[in-house]
Amino acid sequence: MDKATFALGCFWGSQVLFKKIPGVLKTVVGYTGGHVPNPTYESVCSGTTGHAEAVEVAYDPSVVSYPELLETFFEHHDPTTPNRSGPDVGEQYRSAIFYHTEEQRKAAEEFRDRLERNHRYKNPIVTEILPAGEFYPAEEYHQDYAEKNPSYVCHI
Repeated sequence: MDKATFALGCFWGSQVLFKKIPGVLKTVVGYTGGHVPNPTYESVCSGTTGHAEAVEVAYDPSVVSYPELLETFFEHHDPTTPNRSGPDVGEQYRSAIFYHTEEQRKAAEEFRDRLERNHRYKNPIVTEILPAGEFYPAEEYHQDYAEKNPSYVCHI
C-alpha cells in the first residue's frame, strides 16, 4: 500500500472522487500544509492556520498508479486559480500535491509540466507541489460526509 495526499478544494468532494477509483483502499479527509498543530475545521476556515483541506489516499500501486491519481487530481478542479475551487474561496481551498517520496515529487512535476507544455489550461497552473508534512484527520463528521448526507452536491 502507498499513500498520496491531494488538496483540490472542498475535501468532501475530493474524497468522493478518489474513493471511486479501483485500487484506492482508503481515504481520509483532513488538514495539511500549515503551521498550526492539531487544527480544527473552524480554525482552518478562518484562514489563519496555513492548512489546506486535503484528502489522504491509501492505494494499491499494482492496481492504480500514482500518475492515474494525478490525472484524477488535475481533471476535477481548476489548478489555475489560486486559493479557490468553484464557489469555495480561501487559502484552505488551494490546489496542492503533497508528495511522500521523491518519485512522487518527480511524477507530479513532470505531470504538471506536461500539462503546461500541452496548453491544457488557458492560464498557468498554480498547484503547489510540496513535501508531505503532518496530516491531521478532520473531525469525524467530515469523514465520508457525502455518504452521510445524500443531499450534498459536490462542487468539484
